[in-house]
Amino acid sequence: MQPDELADVLQQVRDKRGYLLPHHGLMAVSMPRLLDAYDELYSTLALTERQLSRHDHEFVWMGVLIATDEILGTHHIKRFQDAGGSNDELAAATAITALAKGCQAYHFVNDHWLAHLPDFDPQQHYLDCFRTIAGATPLPLAHMTACAVHTCTGHWDALRWQIGAAYEDNTDELQLAESLSLAMFPGSVPNYVEAAGVWRELIASGAVPASELFQNWAQLSGQGGYDEAVGVSNNHTSNQS
Repeated sequence: MQPDELADVLQQVRDKRGYLLPHHGLMAVSMPRLLDAYDELYSTLALTERQLSRHDHEFVWMGVLIATDEILGTHHIKRFQDAGGSNDELAAATAITALAKGCQAYHFVNDHWLAHLPDFDPQQHYLDCFRTIAGATPLPLAHMTACAVHTCTGHWDALRWQIGAAYEDNTDELQLAESLSLAMFPGSVPNYVEAAGVWRELIASGAVPASELFQNWAQLSGQGGYDEAVGVSNNHTSNQS
């Protein structure tokens, strides 16, 4: 790729996003087809209107970025503000994220102390605290943000609790699916795969009242990856907290 061609390609990226990062240029000079595919995926993930409003989409992004200590995503602050996001709402997203990341404290009690605390319900205490922390934030949006955070951090038991509560509070499934997908880049694709598996298991077991569309997905066989395809038993990480 000639210098003028490189400049043109990167200018197109800059015009579309409003900024450039080093990996854009690296892909342009070494793997231009990968840059095209990456741009298409990122545009669909982050820029295209799907199920969530732009405000709610960026609210969830705030939680994802905070959960992953992602310092490169400051453009999402501008997008959140442009969509009407306020400082109070950012404070709410931060509090929701902080509690979701701290959910492991409740799981410690749940996993190790219940024999001494027969009348203590860590899950209910977590969810009561969560609904209080959510404050003025609509509970479905709060749950979607927390589910994305759990996906980023790989806390699968916490994700199970949160998805169950999301159904209890009438969270739209397609919006929840979009929220989980936002964890794909900052939180990793493998974690997104695991999160999808956790949700699918909840549906397949009847633990959540899923719609017909999502039941059809959960009931499809052969979604266990390569190990399942070749008949190798594996301790799936989604069984861990």
